[in-house]
Amino acid sequence: MTVSYTLKVAEARFGGFSGLLLRWRGSIYKLLYKEFLLFIVLYALLSITYRLLLTQEQRLVYAQVARYCNRSADLIPLSFVLGFYVTLVVNRWWAQYTSIPLPDQLMCVISASVHGLDQQGRLLRRTLVRYANLASVLVLRSVSTRVLKRFPTMEHVVDAGFMSQEERKKFESLKSDFNKYWVPCVWFTNLAAQARSDGRIRDDIALCLLLEELNKYRAKCSMLFHYDWISIPLVYTQVVTIAVYSFFALSLVGRQFVEPEAGAAKPLEPGPDPGPVLGDLDMYVPLTTLLQFFFYAGWLKVAEQIINPFGEDDDDFETNQLIDRNLQVSLLSVDDMYQNLPPAEKDLYWDEGSVQPPYTVATVAESLKPSFLGSTFNLRMSDDPERSLQVEATPALARQVPATQTPLLSRFLGAGAPSPAISLRNFGRTRGPPRTPYLLRSRAEEGGDPEDCIEEVDCMEEEAGPEDQAQEP
Repeated sequence: MTVSYTLKVAEARFGGFSGLLLRWRGSIYKLLYKEFLLFIVLYALLSITYRLLLTQEQRLVYAQVARYCNRSADLIPLSFVLGFYVTLVVNRWWAQYTSIPLPDQLMCVISASVHGLDQQGRLLRRTLVRYANLASVLVLRSVSTRVLKRFPTMEHVVDAGFMSQEERKKFESLKSDFNKYWVPCVWFTNLAAQARSDGRIRDDIALCLLLEELNKYRAKCSMLFHYDWISIPLVYTQVVTIAVYSFFALSLVGRQFVEPEAGAAKPLEPGPDPGPVLGDLDMYVPLTTLLQFFFYAGWLKVAEQIINPFGEDDDDFETNQLIDRNLQVSLLSVDDMYQNLPPAEKDLYWDEGSVQPPYTVATVAESLKPSFLGSTFNLRMSDDPERSLQVEATPALARQVPATQTPLLSRFLGAGAPSPAISLRNFGRTRGPPRTPYLLRSRAEEGGDPEDCIEEVDCMEEEAGPEDQAQEP
């Protein structure tokens, strides 16, 4: 059964995830404790052998081997290889769940399209829904061990009510070397076409909609079957497994607390004696190595558990419950609920212009929060009313409006400096030798102080052609 803890983490609080660490079912402890104990036992045996059974010369040789193994273990790109693999497996795991066929959309279309209050209409709707559920049972028998144990033979499928004896004979009479989960879908289409010819389905649009929903349902069955057929390449799984196991095989030897290397603390320059050579602290128990094993090996165990979610692990999909739910809900929707509607009544807010549903005392504070209207509603606009006037966009008017400056460069260029941005309008005109980008021109003939009337004019305006000057007012 799937382990659900969504309610426990509904609110972020102090130590919210800490309570989940004490769970056993579906936990990493349950998956990893055997490998973890084996690693501890092997490490302890090597440590006892080094400390009690080896001579001094053998210890020196073992220390050299341990240092070599420790350096070699760091050369394995374990985080990259394992992280990418687990990401791939998790994406595949969720895609398989979304590929499980659910009859919810199909049953709604059947209830709305296939008409008839008589016995024949009821039989027709229930048979169509049963065919859809039969297709999902057949494909789940092919991919899920739980469903196969529940329906080991086709006789069990007949006894469960998904198939009649005559349908079983028809099914088994079809000779094919491939999986025949698609056969009920073909029965569905033929029965729907017959219902259209009998007038149970009133128009071709309803028949087309019904067949479209069936094709979506069949596509999910097919995708589920192909996920089971096409696995993640075996070589990738082998590479990741070998990388993890070899890393910790080297760590068993390389992470032992050995004597320091001779001459490790020798000073580079002559001076006073630094004293005895100090190595790493001999803690007997490698805490950081055990944590590293817990994280990396646990990561691999996560991928091992969810690479095939149709098994019998704690977090595998509840396929048998899905079968029960789909059959019950679909038959209820096309039979008991067909044309069984509650009377239409005026709603509570019939005469009210402004609708405001009530709150409880625990949630009334949420009604005081302002509604979100969009991020630009909080943008501070210019207070100058002239900036909001609507005008016709012309090149001459665009030159009179001050160009927008780059905020960082405006500190160095000054408030009156032009923007360093290149005009896209004049981008294609730059041909021939380089030209002076700006030209100063005096407008003293217009009146006023000549020094106050000096403006920056683009040299492109001076050399504009007759066509460009004719467009200016």
